[in-house]
Amino acid sequence: MAGRCFHVAWIFFSLFYLFFLPSHCFYLPGVAPEDFKTGDPLLVKVNKITSTKTQLPYSYYSLAYCQPDHIADSAENLGEVLRGDRIENSPYTFKMRESRMCNVVCRKVLDKKAAKAFKEKIDDEYRVNMILDNLPLVVPIRRSDVENAVVYQHGFHVGLKGKYAGSKEEKYFINNHLAFTVKFHKDPLAETARIVGFEVKPFSVKHEYEGEWNAKTRLTTCDPHAKRAVTSSESPQEVEEKEIIFTYDVEFQESDIKWASRWDTYLLMADDQIHWFSIVNSLMIVLFLSAMVAMIMLRTLYRDISKYNQLETQEEAQEETGWKLVHGDVFRPPTNFDLLCVYVGTGVQFFGMILVTMIFALLGFLSPSNRGGLMTAMLLLWVFMGLFAGYSSARLYKMFKGANWKSITLKTATNFPATVFAIFFVLNALIWGQKSSGAVPFGTMFALVLLWFGISVPLVFVGSYIGFKKPVKEDPVKTNKIPRQVPDQPWYLHPAFSILIGGILPFGAVFIELFFILTSIWLHQFYYIFGFLFIVFIILVVTCAEITVVLCYFQLCSEDYQWWWRSYLTSGSSALYLFLYATFYFFTKLEITKLVSGMLYFGYMLIVSYAFFVLTGTIGFYACFWFTRLIYSSVKID
Repeated sequence: MAGRCFHVAWIFFSLFYLFFLPSHCFYLPGVAPEDFKTGDPLLVKVNKITSTKTQLPYSYYSLAYCQPDHIADSAENLGEVLRGDRIENSPYTFKMRESRMCNVVCRKVLDKKAAKAFKEKIDDEYRVNMILDNLPLVVPIRRSDVENAVVYQHGFHVGLKGKYAGSKEEKYFINNHLAFTVKFHKDPLAETARIVGFEVKPFSVKHEYEGEWNAKTRLTTCDPHAKRAVTSSESPQEVEEKEIIFTYDVEFQESDIKWASRWDTYLLMADDQIHWFSIVNSLMIVLFLSAMVAMIMLRTLYRDISKYNQLETQEEAQEETGWKLVHGDVFRPPTNFDLLCVYVGTGVQFFGMILVTMIFALLGFLSPSNRGGLMTAMLLLWVFMGLFAGYSSARLYKMFKGANWKSITLKTATNFPATVFAIFFVLNALIWGQKSSGAVPFGTMFALVLLWFGISVPLVFVGSYIGFKKPVKEDPVKTNKIPRQVPDQPWYLHPAFSILIGGILPFGAVFIELFFILTSIWLHQFYYIFGFLFIVFIILVVTCAEITVVLCYFQLCSEDYQWWWRSYLTSGSSALYLFLYATFYFFTKLEITKLVSGMLYFGYMLIVSYAFFVLTGTIGFYACFWFTRLIYSSVKID
């Protein structure tokens, strides 16, 4: 319980530190460079072990690895806890620029339970993650298709499965010898240096020694005195109920890479061309839609408005058809308008959160070196954007002549978060059941609820109060007392058909970038191309707005004035295609076989799709809202 209380205290101390204490330098917390002199101790930290096959992280010490005398947790921010990071100290200690060979960490004798745990993790292709000076450990792998090209795998595998020559029986082998390479950049004006790379080559070695094991035993398989290093030709170490000796080498290499550029190798994208193709593909969709909107606005609408304004007699007006005929009903409040207000307010909250997050990311504040920073920033921005959610929902509600603004405000503050929290709680219970470190602790859950009810809900009420007090803009045309009957619609303007068609183009504008985002989340790769992502986001906004305006115009021309919900659902239906694509991605790109892991994937993708629906629906709604007010304020109505 004390640990949970510490979590809560740490989160709120971090918030206080972030917003109220003065800062005297540009470096972000935990991201400032550190200078090391020769012989300075370097502390290697261990993080969670992860697998793309199960998506369930576990603590490093859940396996029978060597442990330091005292295991200490590193203080983690809110984003790190939610990601399942569990950063702890390790028995691996280096001295700056002092290479060491065949250093024995410890000798372990596995029991049946420990051996079984190792085998299960090898089966599921788990990787061990370590950190040195805030740099994650990577395994360099040469690419066969490009000469002298290297790709970096995050973390090293716990072990591997293989067969001895001439044997058909498959065995489990553990990587018990680690050959570390620490790259440093030397300061030419001082004796200090900065760490710019942390690499490893793992080996499975069945270590041998003479006599009984004691603290002074020298290994015959690797010996620093005899300059005998471990090579890949050594006999591998099987995972069985017997002893395993863990060892490591550390080599220091001077590098030309400067500290400011040390993350470039991690973030290097080999597929820039695909991203540019994605942008061009999206731009073509936008140009097509823009041409249609321009044609409607400049040609059709201009002609319509001119013609309507030149009508002289009542008989001519009665003979007219098209969007002007429904002027007396077009601003009639829709059914369930209170729910529409709630969804529009939530969409505004999402839009503000994403926009500000992307601006921070473009400015470099949310670098992967600031671990957990992206998720923390998004959560805090969501909380503070509650002000705009309350304001926009209350303004719309007052326009619909609603009176019970407090009820709408409470729904705006709780509807979406409550749905997401319920799904999240169920998923978290599943993770708890698997004893994974990815389970969010009770203290953090309490902190999230406190952020929601302590900050977000009051801000929604403040925004709502301000929005409801402001006078409403009058509708361009008066609404008739008796609703007009909607004529039968052609099949292509049927609500279900036009809504489903409307979601295709916004999804088409983002689906290539979506592939990289899903790969980043589920295949544990870094995503740091926020420039591309920002362009795609702008294209998404424009596409949602334009497709909704086009279909709204066709709807009004066929004398169907029920556009309020239709405009929201038209662009919002792109979320359905996002979820279908996520399903396709699951079966074609991921190797998830466990039921719990599959439920986690679809649970989280359901939350993402729901959020995408709220965001795109709100964009489409406001575009259509602006469009209808514009065209009906441009014609003379008697």
